[in-house]
Amino acid sequence: WSGPPEAAPDCPADAPTLGYEGFADLQQPPKECAACACDPPEASCALPADWAASSSSACPGDEPGTVATSFAAPDGWDGACTAANAIPADQLCNGEPCVQSLTIAAPSVTTSACTPRVDVPPPVPRLDPWGTRAIACLAGAYTPCNDATACVPAAPSGFQTCVFHEGEADCPEGYAFKRTFFKDVIDNRDCTPCGCGDPTGASCTLMASVYRDAACTDLLASNLVGSSVPFCVVTPPGVGLGSKSATIAAVEPGACSPHGGEPVGELQPSTPSTFCCIA
Repeated sequence: WSGPPEAAPDCPADAPTLGYEGFADLQQPPKECAACACDPPEASCALPADWAASSSSACPGDEPGTVATSFAAPDGWDGACTAANAIPADQLCNGEPCVQSLTIAAPSVTTSACTPRVDVPPPVPRLDPWGTRAIACLAGAYTPCNDATACVPAAPSGFQTCVFHEGEADCPEGYAFKRTFFKDVIDNRDCTPCGCGDPTGASCTLMASVYRDAACTDLLASNLVGSSVPFCVVTPPGVGLGSKSATIAAVEPGACSPHGGEPVGELQPSTPSTFCCIA
């Protein structure tokens, strides 16, 4: 007998012993893969060293004919108060006050690679891939026939009279209906490994302050400066730029897009047996 797995009958009374159970019509259910995710990257913010005054009274202070005067921070600056490259009050550039606006370069953000992880454990797989179940039932003994062969009873409804071979085999004469069934299945399915794309969306913000004196006590202006564009502010004409300081206010590490966790491979039937049946 062969048919839907849930419809398999018991062996009939004249062949009560179950001699074989196998399967056919292997389905290919995809492997259940866990979802991939990415931990946020590590991010750091570097303070800008490029501070510059301009003789232009309008931002961004780079019109033709204007003069830029460096108010740069020292190399490796940690944001502490510094009087490096101070510009004295009323300094002139081409007859105009050298300080009429101030531009601060955008801070730079450095990110590490994201670490992939499995976001949700995969569900417990249920391996029931066969579309057809086969059973072979054996009689206890057969009645001898006059020509020294064995006589077998007629197969009951739903069953066929067959001969059995392990492995793949050709069918003998008189047994024209051939079926191959399998005992086992080899699971060659897998999931592609999780990975992460490059980080995007990282940013940082600093609080930049500029002072008239050399000791960071006489505050001229204090503003938030983001990492997307340079910051520019108009100053009183000819004001002295005596010192500056900066602190990192916020760092946003951004995120990475995950990839992977896709099912690959197939199930492979194994341990075949051949049944040759009377058509």
